[in-house]
Amino acid sequence: MNIQVNTVHFTADQKLTDFVTKKVSKLDTYFEGIIGADVILKVVKPETANNKIAEIKLSIPGYDYLFAEKQADTFEEAIDTAIEAIRRQLTKVKEKVKDK
Repeated sequence: MNIQVNTVHFTADQKLTDFVTKKVSKLDTYFEGIIGADVILKVVKPETANNKIAEIKLSIPGYDYLFAEKQADTFEEAIDTAIEAIRRQLTKVKEKVKDK
């Protein structure tokens, strides 16, 4: 799976990029054939709490894409909750494919 990590309003360090890549790559265990993932990390209103947003756009065959956007105090928390949302979507897609 090809994983692209992009940032808005800040520069991510290698540790954060590695964390995102590791977490997103584990989605392969829920659904084989994932083409790629685009991850966008954003900082909104730097002085406030819950100012980190993670967006995951997952490309899979037969669908345009799956998408999740979550906001939290840290990027790690936002990624974890977005991954969970995508995982639930993948489970539904897998059931639809199996029923066909």
